[in-house]
Amino acid sequence: MLLRLRAYLTPTLRRFWYRHRHTLSYLKSFLDPLLSIISTIMDSNPVTEDAPQIQSFPNSDPPPFDPKEPAIPISYPLKTLEELQSRSYFDSFHFPFNKSRVKLQQQQSSAAALPQRRRMLVCHDLEGGYADDKWVQGGNNADAYAIWHWYLMDVFVYFSHYLVTLPPPCWTNTAHKHGVKVLGTFIMEWKEGRIIANKLLSTKESAQMYAELLTELAVALGFDGWLINMEVELDVGQIPNLKEFVSHLTQTMHSSLPTSLVIWYDSVTINGDLDWQNQLNDMNKPFFDLCDGIFVNYTWKETYPKESASVAGDRRFDVYMGIDVFGRNTYGGGEWTTNVALDVIKNDDVSAAIFAPGWVYETKQPPDFQTAQNRWWGLVEQSWGISLKYPQALPFYSNFDQGHGHHKSVDGAQISGTPWNNISSQSFQPFLKFSGDSASDTIQVSVDFKEASYSGGGNITFKGTLDGDAYFKARLFQGELILGDLPVHFTYSVKSNDSSLLGLLLEFSSAMKDKISILLASWRNTLLTMNRFSSQFSSVIMPRRVTNAEAAPEWIVQESSIAMGGYTLTEIHAVCYMATPLVTGSQLEPDDPNSSLALSQSEYSAVLGHLNVHMPSQNSDFPPSASWTVGGEYIKWSSGSEGSKEFSVKLIWQLKDGKDSAFPMFNIYVQKLVDPKLTDKMLAEVAEFLGVAEVEAFYISDLILPSATSSLKFIIQVCNFDGASQKLEDSPFLDLQVDLQVPGMAANEPSRVEF
Repeated sequence: MLLRLRAYLTPTLRRFWYRHRHTLSYLKSFLDPLLSIISTIMDSNPVTEDAPQIQSFPNSDPPPFDPKEPAIPISYPLKTLEELQSRSYFDSFHFPFNKSRVKLQQQQSSAAALPQRRRMLVCHDLEGGYADDKWVQGGNNADAYAIWHWYLMDVFVYFSHYLVTLPPPCWTNTAHKHGVKVLGTFIMEWKEGRIIANKLLSTKESAQMYAELLTELAVALGFDGWLINMEVELDVGQIPNLKEFVSHLTQTMHSSLPTSLVIWYDSVTINGDLDWQNQLNDMNKPFFDLCDGIFVNYTWKETYPKESASVAGDRRFDVYMGIDVFGRNTYGGGEWTTNVALDVIKNDDVSAAIFAPGWVYETKQPPDFQTAQNRWWGLVEQSWGISLKYPQALPFYSNFDQGHGHHKSVDGAQISGTPWNNISSQSFQPFLKFSGDSASDTIQVSVDFKEASYSGGGNITFKGTLDGDAYFKARLFQGELILGDLPVHFTYSVKSNDSSLLGLLLEFSSAMKDKISILLASWRNTLLTMNRFSSQFSSVIMPRRVTNAEAAPEWIVQESSIAMGGYTLTEIHAVCYMATPLVTGSQLEPDDPNSSLALSQSEYSAVLGHLNVHMPSQNSDFPPSASWTVGGEYIKWSSGSEGSKEFSVKLIWQLKDGKDSAFPMFNIYVQKLVDPKLTDKMLAEVAEFLGVAEVEAFYISDLILPSATSSLKFIIQVCNFDGASQKLEDSPFLDLQVDLQVPGMAANEPSRVEF
């Protein structure tokens, strides 16, 4: 009965069930005999027509869909071994869209799978999984959940309670960009999990086969491995095949992807008992020995990290002590005291595994998600420290986009004013510190989504007051960028009031442990700036070029160059200062023309739109439009209201030379052209932004066309790693006639046009 009830639970109740699984498991062992007696009594007293009927619950799962049919691309899990074994996922319409294009960044793609230090694993568990993030091409929820503190973690696990949890590509794309590995989850739970386990472990060959199928999926979709969670009771005779499964999965993953990871969750023991150990010991170490690490259950005691480290020996960093942020029986209480557990783990020098940081979002922590998220991760940083650093390679670009917002811009021009979410659109995230005390900082720093952006959907705003010769600095990035002899260019965009200036402070170190600070100053008041800051920093450099953004002249784009061969760039800060020093009232004559200026200069307001660090040879060079082949598949026309039409198509494009393009992103637009017979000339609407593609395909569903529309022009705007975007007039495109329709063509038939 308990197991049948679980099938109807909502994701929120399932989470409650999961977090209390220890207690419920023991409770079930006491209730099973009682339920058996009740069942016997019920069977001997059948329900009559007059007896009250118990209304069945509706299934909470969404209605089934045919993954082979064209539809808006989504990410979805596999629920059965049959789905895994049949390899049907590879025949899905959605499969090509779910591939991650972003390779793991250099800092974790070395011969070692992970650095030899304590590490941070973050296990994502939000509302059962596959929420706003399931929409591969993005959704319309500007308040969708996101993570942006990637520099505090090493491994990211996408978790759900389905058998095979495949991470949506948005997480893999963004995590890889920051140097974080991404794992899917293979989980078996409860009675149905035991049935599945019996099939998986029926023979050594079956264990190997399913391991190879999981490896194939991870490699094809571009993520880095698996978390194995076997929360079922097993017969001791099945353990050898379970060990074979773990070993073979680890070996095949390493063979296919040398930097991959397979991590065992602390659940079933070597005796087959479902008995969470909450530490590494003899009951679970045989599994630990066969893979890359263990995720220890979260109800451990204070001495367990140290004891686990002793058992692990020279693999102490492969022990990840679990912390449930929801705080259910977790050491330290989770929630706002998650750092209590982190302090113990850090002191004993093992790794940590944070489970469900989405607690901040799900429980609507005040005053708002942005503030609460920054505050919570700020506590993590204070306890644990920074795990990853960037920039480490060039070009390096950030527009501070968090993957959700209310508009989108390209080079200062707004291309969309509608709410959106797409974590794949995140650029490198800044290392902004959250002090927690707004009164202590003269300037308030935040990532803003309402203010018009220079690029993407976000920017960093600086607002507050500055007095006298004071300046304020805010950490943007901590890097390990080794510089050669050639100069490096820094380009950044700023929008500010007349008196607020924004520069960049660069900090360097050398092998001789020399430390140098260089201010890339703002473009105004050269002499005054040099006099003010020459004693504050090792050097002050004025911009070599200043321009206004063509589409939005309120944005000032500043370019500076430095040559620091042999030095390592370690930090980048934003520096806020006023155009002229504030003069006190006693220093001004009553008729001094600066008297009114002195009163207003203390108010500071500036916006940083983007930052691009690159070598002179790394300027964007886009292939001409003629270099691409653009086609359309799965074309579908249907009639709309008042003579309008609805149109669906899968756009595909590739370079004609057959080489894979290295471009990370494509903006998709459509122009709807009006028949010249209805007007005195051909008219075209302004190009309408449709969305972003990370792969060389984009599906457009039920595009509404006014009755006068005669043709469509789909434009694929190519974007580069340095934030540059190809001009629309030079971008590859596909023209389609609205009346183009194959007689008798069935809906969604995979017809194809190509130009």
